[in-house]
Amino acid sequence: MTRLDLLPGLTARNFVPHRLHGQDSVWPEKNCYTDIWLELLPALGLDPLPLLAFTLAVDFEGDQWTFFKPPHNELRTLYGVDVQELTLWRPLLAHAQEHLSAGKFICCEVDAFDLPDTAGTDYRQQHSKTSILLVSLDVSARQLGYFHNAGFFELAGEDFDRLFHLHPPPEPAALPLFAELVRVDRLLRRPPDELAAMALNLLREHWARRPRSNPFPRFAQRLTQDLPALQAAGLAHYHAWAFASIRQAGAAFELAAEHLRWQSQWGRPQLLAAADCFERISQSNKSLILKGARAVHAGRPLDAATLLAQMSEDWARGMDVLQSAIG
Repeated sequence: MTRLDLLPGLTARNFVPHRLHGQDSVWPEKNCYTDIWLELLPALGLDPLPLLAFTLAVDFEGDQWTFFKPPHNELRTLYGVDVQELTLWRPLLAHAQEHLSAGKFICCEVDAFDLPDTAGTDYRQQHSKTSILLVSLDVSARQLGYFHNAGFFELAGEDFDRLFHLHPPPEPAALPLFAELVRVDRLLRRPPDELAAMALNLLREHWARRPRSNPFPRFAQRLTQDLPALQAAGLAHYHAWAFASIRQAGAAFELAAEHLRWQSQWGRPQLLAAADCFERISQSNKSLILKGARAVHAGRPLDAATLLAQMSEDWARGMDVLQSAIG
């Protein structure tokens, strides 16, 4: 079978990440699903910044922050990208051959244990669910090109066999992970001012869906309550907790700030004040995740009251500015 390549010319060597994944980012990796869209849209010649208003609605859910994802209806409205669930009624590789040959991407959950780009963390060390986007496929050469986190990567040989369960085969009782079809045959390349007007309406909708109460006092209370258990469980447990909580909050508000800065250039400079508030939240969470790791490692008290109080104040201030600017 010939090589299937939905983004001809893209390789792991020549890939350049979008600036949202650049070295100047507070959180170079956001979460595995959102990161895919931050790279696929630019690869298709589309700007991801108009999409990011959905991050305003993140909330503290009790044992984690919202795992934020771009709403599928907004991908379709803004860009004409259609996302539908893929029924995995046969092996993933068979679906990949079918749909990539028809020009459709596949976004799928896989085990990071089999992804060489996670070397040093999960690769051949621990099993962890993550999302990748299949971009190129050569079955005869046993090669795959895929987006994952902040990069574009290629794997081959034994990694190819393991990822697609060619060897060893999956357990008979194992359930398939989740997958989606991404159709791009009806892309819409809207002019920037039209995107800005549409994105403003989405911004209003997501602002209206903001948490009913400031989430940071609730987060601070729960962190104080859970810290002894986090310290007792050790660093590995802390890092899993921090990914689901601190990192999601920090990355979401970094993207919210980026969206507001983009939106401000369309005659709405007052949005910059809200962007500054949310950028501070992102930076504060970066400080918090490091402080927390040190406290857990050393078994000492965590001095985070000032940081959390500042986040609470910035959230309230940012949301108030938005009410004046877009309400």
